[in-house]
Amino acid sequence: MSTPLLTHAPPVDRKTEETHHVDRPTWQLVVMWLFLVGPVVGLVVAIALASAFGVGPSWLDVTLAVVLYAFTGHGITVGFHRLFTHGAFRANRPLRAGLAIAGSMAVEGPVIHWVADHRRHHAHSDDVGDPHSPWRFGTSAGAVGKGLVWAHMGWFLDDEKTNPERFAPDLLADRDIARISRLFPLWVAISLALPAVLGGLLTGTWTGALTAYLWAGVVRILVLHHSTFAINSICHVMGKRPFVSRDQAGNVAALAVLSMGESWHNLHHADPTCARHGVDRWQLDSSARVIRLFELAGWATKVRWPDPARLDRRRVTVGSRD
Repeated sequence: MSTPLLTHAPPVDRKTEETHHVDRPTWQLVVMWLFLVGPVVGLVVAIALASAFGVGPSWLDVTLAVVLYAFTGHGITVGFHRLFTHGAFRANRPLRAGLAIAGSMAVEGPVIHWVADHRRHHAHSDDVGDPHSPWRFGTSAGAVGKGLVWAHMGWFLDDEKTNPERFAPDLLADRDIARISRLFPLWVAISLALPAVLGGLLTGTWTGALTAYLWAGVVRILVLHHSTFAINSICHVMGKRPFVSRDQAGNVAALAVLSMGESWHNLHHADPTCARHGVDRWQLDSSARVIRLFELAGWATKVRWPDPARLDRRRVTVGSRD
C-alpha cells in the first residue's frame, strides 16, 4: 500500500515549552556548517586525488570504511534509537556505554540531544512540533520538495532546539550517558583520527593515512549521515504502508542495508518499541541481528521482539506483506 499525499498541511511548528531558542555564537555556526558540508568536501577531495594522481581507495580503506560504518551506524540504530530512545531492550552498563560511544562516533550529535529530538519527533510525527517533518510547508509539489530538504538537513540549522529536560530526563540523570554526551567532541575526533592512524600504521606511508582518513573517515561519515537523514525525509513521503500509523511513515526497501534496518519505517511508527523493524520475510534488519547477539551473550535483556498477534492487529489488511 503506497503512501498517499496528505490532504491538508499541518500547521508550521512554533515555539512551545518543548523547545528553547538558541542564539548560536559564530563558532557554533561554523561547526554546524562543517558538519553538513565537510563530508561533501572530503568526497570531492578524495575523487580529485583518485582522478589526478591515481590515489584511489585501497582494499584497506574499503575494509576500514565498512567496519567503521557498521560499528558507528549500529551505535546509532541499536544504541541511540532502539535502546536509548525507545527502550526496545535493556542493556548492562558496559553495553550502554559502548553503544553511546559508538553512536557518538557517527557524528550525528550528542546522544542526549539526538534522543530528545527523536522522542519529540515521535510525540508529534508529521504534525505540529515535529522537528523534521517533510510536510511542514504543505502538500503541493513545491512545498513537499522544500519539506524534503528541511527534513533531510535543513532542520539542523533551526534556532528552536528540543528541550532535553522535557524529552530526555532519564538520560540527563544517567551519569555515564551524561558524561559521554558532554564528551561528544572527543568521540568526533577519534572517529576521524582512527582511520588515519590505522591507515598510516598498516601501510607505513602518509598516503595510506590520507586515503584512509578520506574514505574510511570523511566519506564513511557522509554516507552514514545521508542514510540516516533519508529516514527523516524519504521514508516520510514515500514507501509502502502495510501497518496502521498516525503519520506518513513508509517502508523503503532500497535503504534497508545502508540504514541497517531503519527504513522499515512504517512498522517502526506503528510499533515504536519493537526491537525489530523488518518484521516480514526477506526484510533485512541487521540492527535486530545485533540485538539478538547481545541477548545471546547475556548483555541485553527484556528484548521487545515482534508479537505476531499485535502485528496482525496493526496491519492494514491482515496477512498482507510488503
